[in-house]
Amino acid sequence: MVKYVDDFLNSTTMYRLMLYFLITLLLIALVLSIFGLLPFNPFDLFLSAVFLAAVCWVINTILARVFYAPTNLESPYITALILALIMTPVDSLDGLPTLFLIAFFAMASKYIVAIAKKHLFNPSAFAVALGTITLNIGASWWVGNIWMVLFVISGGILIVRKIKREKMTLIFLLTALAIVLIPSFLRGNDLLVITQGLILESPIFFFAFVMLPEPQTSPSDKKMQIFYGVLVGLLYTRPEWALLAGNVFSYLVSPKEKLILSLKKKIQIAPDIYDFLFSKSQKFIFLPGQYLEWTLGHNNPDSRGNRRYFTIASSPTEDNLQIGVKFYPESSSFKKALLSVDSKRIIVASQLTGDFTLPEDQTKKLAFLAGGIGITPFRSMIKYLIDTDQKRDIILLYSNKTAKDIVYKDIFKIAAWKLGIKTVYILTDKGKYIDAMMIQKEMPDYKERVFYISGPHLMVDAFEKTLKDMGIFQNQIKVDYFPGYA
Repeated sequence: MVKYVDDFLNSTTMYRLMLYFLITLLLIALVLSIFGLLPFNPFDLFLSAVFLAAVCWVINTILARVFYAPTNLESPYITALILALIMTPVDSLDGLPTLFLIAFFAMASKYIVAIAKKHLFNPSAFAVALGTITLNIGASWWVGNIWMVLFVISGGILIVRKIKREKMTLIFLLTALAIVLIPSFLRGNDLLVITQGLILESPIFFFAFVMLPEPQTSPSDKKMQIFYGVLVGLLYTRPEWALLAGNVFSYLVSPKEKLILSLKKKIQIAPDIYDFLFSKSQKFIFLPGQYLEWTLGHNNPDSRGNRRYFTIASSPTEDNLQIGVKFYPESSSFKKALLSVDSKRIIVASQLTGDFTLPEDQTKKLAFLAGGIGITPFRSMIKYLIDTDQKRDIILLYSNKTAKDIVYKDIFKIAAWKLGIKTVYILTDKGKYIDAMMIQKEMPDYKERVFYISGPHLMVDAFEKTLKDMGIFQNQIKVDYFPGYA
């Protein structure tokens, strides 16, 4: 069962997973309302959700054109569904203007309340807060009820597993619980009753799993995510305002770049691999091994949408921003659009993140295990070491199917000559594989090394298991992780 869940998570983008989750919650709510378990007319709930989705889509489309920004396929629908699940459904046409304004506030916040084209606030939280101030109509957060809680928790766990923000979510939940329970304890209230109400009849889990971890408005750094969870938890008694405060904190501590790029050069470096080079702003600073979310608007996007995460293949010392992309016979609509892109089309890169980076301690022995296009972060790291003349004890095991699939060999040759970095090429069509025996042969001191693994998901899992079977501790293993938004 766990395997099927993992396979589903790996094959589904985060945004698409969130969309499916919210649609499922709405359908469940409709069924519950039909049986009288929710205090709404199912038609009112359906009408409100459809109206919000239509308004969010229209406003988002108009503003995207006005501000010359590529639209994200799922975003307006996700925002609309969140609003539908926290705003009381209207029971007459007289209530539609209010819903229209709430939807407008949400979409407008993405484009108008933005700095350097990066929106500052969670759209739904901003809309609810502004609606409270201007219309005196806030959110009822009706999704937080005893009939919905198990569904919210079940789907929510998948969301935070997908984006690897379990610790941040847990810290928030513990902090929010403490903020509510400690004062109740001091007043002599029944803690069991208070806890039961907070868990079963409040929106705390929906807030924690859906709104808190929104990628654009929460920190990308793991340490900052902990502070973010604590801060929002401390202020949780007013959910939307707590999240807005957290969003401000996130903006202050997170990378603020949102790069508007045009293609400088496209180079085929293997039968199915291309390098894409973009001009880099001098102000853009990153660490070798980090990655960006890339957005490319195109016609008729498929189910994977118009966003992808790609590791930066270039070094911070180079003038160009470079990514290496592998294309398959049945590539996604995004990759097909990328392959045909020219200097006249723009692509947006943002959300710089990733801790798959070199350790500060230059004396640590390192082992790089790469499979296929998973070589890109190592290309960035090694080129950086060459340009800064840093000598580190590194052994790279680089696996490909055939010799034609090997890329960046010139960089690794220079690294061997200049820095003594050893590269071992493994070709699976020759019956060779990276296994325990090969690791022991090529690096007898393997137990002293920190292992970096990058490549296809199944390969990464297999290598990680092999290392653990060899007695390598978890804190000696770093995995190139993508949130799977694309």
